[in-house]
Amino acid sequence: MSKSILLLTPPFTQLNTPYPATAYIKGYLNLLGRTSFQYDLGLNVILRIFSKKGLTELFQKIEKQDVKNLSQNSQRIVKLQEDYLHTITPVINFLQFRNPTIAYNICDGDFLPQASRFELLDEMDWAFGTMGIQDKARHLATLYLEDLSDLIQEALDSNFGFSRYAERLGRSAVSFDPLHDTLQGSPSFVDEYLFEELEKAIQESNPHAICLSVPFPGNLYGSLRCGQYIKKYHPQIKVVMGGGYPNTELRSLKEPRVFEYVDFITLDDGERPLTNLLEYFDGSRQLKDLKRTFTLIDQEVVYCNGSRESDVPFSKTGTPDYRGLPLDKYLSVIEIVNPMHRLWSDGRWNKLTMAHGCYWRKCSFCDISLDYIKNYEPVSASLICDRIEELIEQTGQTGFHFVDEAAPPALMREMAIEIIRRNLKITWWTNIRFEERFTYDLCRLLKASGCIAVSGGLEVASDRLLEMMQKGVNVAQVARVAHHFTESGIMVHAYLMYGFPTQTAQETIDSLEMVRQLFENNVIQSGFWHLFAMTSHAPIGIDPSKFRVVKVGPEKGLFADNDLSHEDPEGTEHEMFSAGLKKALFNYMHGICFDFPLQEWFDFKIPRTSVSPSFIYKSITDSSSNGYRPTSKMIWLGNKPELKRTTFSKKGKVVEGVVLYVENKVQEAEIKVNTKEGRWLIKVLEEMRLKTSEKEMTFSQFEESYKEAGLGNVEKLFQEKLWFELHDAGLLVV
Repeated sequence: MSKSILLLTPPFTQLNTPYPATAYIKGYLNLLGRTSFQYDLGLNVILRIFSKKGLTELFQKIEKQDVKNLSQNSQRIVKLQEDYLHTITPVINFLQFRNPTIAYNICDGDFLPQASRFELLDEMDWAFGTMGIQDKARHLATLYLEDLSDLIQEALDSNFGFSRYAERLGRSAVSFDPLHDTLQGSPSFVDEYLFEELEKAIQESNPHAICLSVPFPGNLYGSLRCGQYIKKYHPQIKVVMGGGYPNTELRSLKEPRVFEYVDFITLDDGERPLTNLLEYFDGSRQLKDLKRTFTLIDQEVVYCNGSRESDVPFSKTGTPDYRGLPLDKYLSVIEIVNPMHRLWSDGRWNKLTMAHGCYWRKCSFCDISLDYIKNYEPVSASLICDRIEELIEQTGQTGFHFVDEAAPPALMREMAIEIIRRNLKITWWTNIRFEERFTYDLCRLLKASGCIAVSGGLEVASDRLLEMMQKGVNVAQVARVAHHFTESGIMVHAYLMYGFPTQTAQETIDSLEMVRQLFENNVIQSGFWHLFAMTSHAPIGIDPSKFRVVKVGPEKGLFADNDLSHEDPEGTEHEMFSAGLKKALFNYMHGICFDFPLQEWFDFKIPRTSVSPSFIYKSITDSSSNGYRPTSKMIWLGNKPELKRTTFSKKGKVVEGVVLYVENKVQEAEIKVNTKEGRWLIKVLEEMRLKTSEKEMTFSQFEESYKEAGLGNVEKLFQEKLWFELHDAGLLVV
């Protein structure tokens, strides 16, 4: 067998879909003609544990201990072990979409053994009013797995978590000591399964190099355990670490003990550093000529960056390759009923990126100094759609999550046009900035191309603080744009922030009132509050005094360097608002308690809101328009129209006329026109149809065509009933 590369995702990321890093790298390695294999060790370990054999071993290990020392909840689960052993296989099959009819049994209340996770169900029954039986069963099955997870955490492995394995060890780890001490201890219950799955992957792929992708703090411990095992049992294999965690946390790495577990750590985009490393392994490159790579030389951590080659352009990195991953074995769970969080954990999504980096890259709380954000490089809509088609062919899945920092509106427009022109039937969602460029017409176009949801940062819902953050938006603008998406049938999730430097109690309560109004007016459907965190690579972390805060720690250590602690002398006590903000949001998200006074959510005195009770309503009903640009594109989403002669009554007389008749998927339109208008529209609408035209008509061309047809000035058309009827039937200006 030729030299191969093994790409691994350590435990744990997501249960429902592969984390895309290994697929991205595999797609690139295909272009180099390199043989590679990929494994999602997290999924493999979960499926080993949550099986009849795995649970049998789990209960046997627990019963060797003194069960009386366990909590009452864990003792209950142990006593119900036969019920768990008899239900685990059908539950896993159900979550893999293999056994849908068992949903009826799961929902009847007497099929699954129940422990403490089910205690909230009485309070949440109302939340399932709009959920079908399949969704409710998946939520109940998820609670069932979480009960078992609680048992594992208490009895066998305190670090266990479905998506955050030993996260506390990796988060803000200025010192490597806690991680190193844990790694020097005996392997845990979960580690034993991890080693078995890792060995199986090594035997099947026979690699000369293993690449560990570490996107989050919750993957760090698992990756180092993998490295430890490889070093002990396969010392000839080179171990390389990369991914989001080292890119943000390990940029000033000085800790030599890390290299007891890995040989190399690369930063930022992995394609060029990995290419250079493979050349080094082949003997065709010197160590000093690697790119953005840490290694250990003479017991000192050395950063090698002598490579003269530039990074591989985003357009040349290839299509992600998911082959080798067991796509039919991922578990589609519903953890909570937050609509956007459900998208994360439910269903299988092919992950793609429209553009590398962020086109805005100004937000003061964001890590805009790092390459993955500051180096903006979009690709063409045609290339994106080529990759979409390749992935559908590979995976058989038509769901796409575009994982951009912020998807560019202009590129989203072009991509949507290309999707419709190719007649691709996909479902997709992404992250955006709430820009005015997202007009109602553009949102309708995105919806027609398969967009079902967007998420974006509203953050503090305070214009003063939004300006301080350099978000480039204000609250009224966010409301209008979100309203455009919602009116088009696209769900909107807002990232919300509290605790930004200098934020007062008044501004926190005013932000909550803005959020209340956004939900009450159905402008947004989902949200989540985050407490502000200061990081060393964001403008606010680089220059805290500019934002009137004081950095107080931590002291620089040899290992991780990202999260910073700070004092906010001008702001309020931010943490005290946490519970109230989240409780209010939970209720608003379910369409209730809008009439409750804001004081209801807090057990301490809060200021009265200074926000007008109609602020959001007035913002979304503001009909001011910027007009149409000459370069705007005219799109006809409707089917091919036809002219029909008809008669109608006019001032008591029967008059002959024509009707423009359009038969669309869910409705039909009959639009009265005069003969001249009708003949012009038949011609021009056909030219605007994406499925029949190769190039879109611009607004200036539309205007010229209207004049040439002898119909006068196009401004007159915009005031007529005809224009609004055409708009309703499928005419867009984007």
